[in-house]
Amino acid sequence: MKYTLSVLVENHAGVLSKVSGLFSRRGFNIDSLAVGTTEDENISRITIVADGDEYVIEQLEKQLNKLIPVIKVRTLTEGSFVSCELYLVKVRCTAKQRLDIMKIAELMQAKIVDVAQNSITLQFADTSERFDTLTELLKPYGIREIVRTGTVAIEKDSAVKK
Repeated sequence: MKYTLSVLVENHAGVLSKVSGLFSRRGFNIDSLAVGTTEDENISRITIVADGDEYVIEQLEKQLNKLIPVIKVRTLTEGSFVSCELYLVKVRCTAKQRLDIMKIAELMQAKIVDVAQNSITLQFADTSERFDTLTELLKPYGIREIVRTGTVAIEKDSAVKK
């Protein structure tokens, strides 16, 4: 099962290396990783999506809490958070196909960010599931390239423990 971890850390050089090294030393793969500063420029949030069972995730959470630059670790539970990834998709297209691809982009609420003679590039920010749907719709046209960010996630207010 995939788990999403939200890790608040001090915003210093080398912190990401310490966190990712913890996963590497224990032989765990990171499916997705995104890092950025928070509302406080001295603190960064690392969002990690990893595969494992409850025991593995519990152990990772405990080990992360032992790292000096880590401020807080939270395993986000399904339904208690909102998540999103950013995707850029370059699709082959002829002049005749361009309108069809533009309709798919409109239907899926993707933004067209580049149009060339033989391709269209779409920008899409949504969940992995919706991206899979967009990918399936675009496959018949020929996907040339996909670039995606890691997952970012934030807890819903109704899920935050006070």
